[in-house]
Amino acid sequence: MCSILTYCRAGLSEKFFGDMLSKTSSRGPDMSDVVVVEKGVMGFNRLAIMGPTPKGMQPFELNGNYVVCNGELYGFSDLKKYLISLGYEFKSESDCEIILPLYEKLGCKMFSFLDAEFACVIYDAKEKSFIAARDPIGIRPLYYGEDKDGYMVFASEPKNLIGVCKDIKPFPPGHYYKDGKFVCYRDISSVPGVCEDKVPVIAKKIHDKLMRGIEKRLSADTPVGFLLSGGLDSSLVCGAAAKILDKPIETFAIGMDIDAIDLKYARKVAEYIGSNHHEVIITKEDVIAAVDPVIQALGTYDITTVRASIGMYLLCKWIRENTDIRVVLTGEISDELFGYKYTDFAPSPDEFQKEAAKRIRELHMYDVLRADRCISVNSLEARVPFGDLDFAEYVMSIDPSTKMNTYGIGKYLLRHAFEEDEIIPREILMREKAAFSDAVGHSLRDDLIEYANELYSDSAYESGIEKYSHAKPFTKESLMYRDIFEKYYPGQSSMITDFWMPNKEWEGCDVNDPSARVLSNYGASGK
Repeated sequence: MCSILTYCRAGLSEKFFGDMLSKTSSRGPDMSDVVVVEKGVMGFNRLAIMGPTPKGMQPFELNGNYVVCNGELYGFSDLKKYLISLGYEFKSESDCEIILPLYEKLGCKMFSFLDAEFACVIYDAKEKSFIAARDPIGIRPLYYGEDKDGYMVFASEPKNLIGVCKDIKPFPPGHYYKDGKFVCYRDISSVPGVCEDKVPVIAKKIHDKLMRGIEKRLSADTPVGFLLSGGLDSSLVCGAAAKILDKPIETFAIGMDIDAIDLKYARKVAEYIGSNHHEVIITKEDVIAAVDPVIQALGTYDITTVRASIGMYLLCKWIRENTDIRVVLTGEISDELFGYKYTDFAPSPDEFQKEAAKRIRELHMYDVLRADRCISVNSLEARVPFGDLDFAEYVMSIDPSTKMNTYGIGKYLLRHAFEEDEIIPREILMREKAAFSDAVGHSLRDDLIEYANELYSDSAYESGIEKYSHAKPFTKESLMYRDIFEKYYPGQSSMITDFWMPNKEWEGCDVNDPSARVLSNYGASGK
């Protein structure tokens, strides 16, 4: 990961700007640089992954234009060859160096053609203006706000903007900003027409598109590792990568010391694919001690996001401190595409599709945010194969009546797609879904609830929730998270729409805890 910061205001103190940029130095600890342009200041903290020599340092400049970009641009080599044929000369092996020549040729149309996870800001010297953009799913973070005089500021994280902008907002995924307006260039949640493919064709396309999405994310000039929970999604990523690379990969799993559900399954996958496997064991004390730093890193108060982040944060911290791994692949975004345990209760295919579209639009505030912050705060880079644009777009187009759980097991299409090549054990391929925070250990959730109950008396809880109107806490645990959030991000709760919860309008989903464990269909999940 890297961090970018652009303040669209001339005459700004470089020290003041430098202090803002330093708040996200953990995202890019290798190098830092600032450039002053006519209408503002642009800064970059670098985690060197592609073309890691100093020549790949940003901001990049071309004919007076500048860019800062946190991203991975897949297929950039072919684009680079094309641009070289047009006469462009490149200084580095960095993928992001192609952005300015592409912008010269295509303008903002170029964003529609990028196969990338990115957030960037361009300064157009001729127009004396800034253009900002973010990838269609929002895998790379970008926030914005106005200072007290109305000047725009763009940053990788809200912590850069605290004390500068009154209202901090997430930059909408799939949009670019130009001349004071946000323009949608690609909406993955919107399906122009339902795909008529039958199940055998669907399975083959899912398989092939995901394999391509994984393969393109294996390219890095630094060591790559894999988070392995033992669930379906991360196991498929690991199994596919092991097959593609045809050598032992580095896998990492985490679990509680007393009831780590997923460690045994992760171990089975690791043995099956022949990976160099690492296990990290945590205690109740580790969990409680992580709550404050996790919320500070995340910039959220959402219950399920905080719970699921604790294990990921501690695992990534261990990876950074004990290995030379700098890139990690994860299994996020599969649930939003194929369904959760609660979407088994969807009353119709249309409702199922609406829910999937909503979750895809909001991903950048929940699971994607979790993966980004837990990984980047530990100076690592996340890559998310299920977020591959071609793959995600295709899955969203599948007839929802075919995606719904009418097969007796969730995510059937994904499971069926990988039955034939046996890249992971069948036991894992057909294993029921368990929520990550539960899979780290059922006691993790219970320990957090118990800790919050000890922290607040009933009267303190009743008075405490009255402090908040937006996203009002509804349990002692949620109040604890909100109070910590306000300590670091005062008055910025609207950065997160609301609590991630099952759709309470559906029968069977009117619950007051986001864990799938409270649903009637949880069954054998997590056992």
